[in-house]
Amino acid sequence: MTQRLSLEFFPPRTDRGRERLRQVRTELNALGPDFFSVTYGAGGSTRDNTRNTVLAMRQEGLSVAPHLSFGADDEERILALLDEYRAAGIDRIVALRGDLPSGMAQRPVYAEQLVHFIRRHHGDHFHLEVAAYPEIHPDAPSYEADIAFLKAKLDAGADSAITQYFYNADAYCRFVEHCEKVGIEQPIYPGIMPITNYQNLARFSRNCGAEIPRWLAWRLESFGEDQQALVDYGLEVVTQLCEQLLACGAPGLHFYTMNQLEPTRSLWHNLGLRPAARTG
Repeated sequence: MTQRLSLEFFPPRTDRGRERLRQVRTELNALGPDFFSVTYGAGGSTRDNTRNTVLAMRQEGLSVAPHLSFGADDEERILALLDEYRAAGIDRIVALRGDLPSGMAQRPVYAEQLVHFIRRHHGDHFHLEVAAYPEIHPDAPSYEADIAFLKAKLDAGADSAITQYFYNADAYCRFVEHCEKVGIEQPIYPGIMPITNYQNLARFSRNCGAEIPRWLAWRLESFGEDQQALVDYGLEVVTQLCEQLLACGAPGLHFYTMNQLEPTRSLWHNLGLRPAARTG
C-alpha cells in the first residue's frame, strides 16, 4: 500500500516570513508530498493569514489542506470560508475543536460538530482530517474517553486522523490497537515533530500534553549550547522513530515542519521516501 506523506506549515505573519515559506515549500514540494496543511490559530486568530497562505499555495498548484475550527466565529463566517476554499479547488480540510484565545470563556465547538456542519453543507466534497492523541488529550478524562471522542469524530463523517506528535512508537502502536478494538477503521497518521531546539520543544510539549521521554530529555539537555550536536542527535532519534512506526503498520507520516526546510528534508532522505502518488 502506498504511504501517505504530508507536511504542515503555520501561516507567516510578515512579508519576510511569507517569502521564506514560499522558498521552503517549493523545495519541500520537490520531495513529492501528497499534500500540505496550514494551521489555524486559537479562536481563529490566524484566520486571515491561514486563508491567504492557503489560497497562495493553491494558486501555485499545490495540494493544500486548511486547518479549521469554529473558535469565536459563527456558522455564517465558517460557511463562507468553506465556500471560498471549495471554489479555489481545495478538497481537504483538517477539522479541529481548536483552542480558545486566552481569557475567552465561550464554550468551544467540538470537532465532531464541525465535521457534521461541513458534511451537512458540502456533502462528501472535502476529505476531512481530525486530530488524535496517542498519549491522551490534556482535557480528556481518561484514555478510553479520548478514544471515544475520536470515534465520534470519525463516525460523524471524518475520513482519517492525524496525531499529535510523540517520541514513543509503542504509544502509537498501542493506541491504534485500542482504536481498532472499538471499531475504528479509518487510517490514523502519526504526526512527526523534528527536534531542533530542546527548550522550545519542552515548553510546547508541556502546553499540548505531548510527552518527552526522560531518557530523551536527559540526552537533549546534555548537549547544552552545542546546537549542531542536538540537531544531529534529534535527526537520528526521529529517523528511528519513523522507521519503527512504518514497521508497525503506520499508513504514512505527517511532518510538522515549523516552516523549516531542515531537518524535514533530511528525515525524508534518511527514510528513503520517494515521490508519492496522490492518495486519500
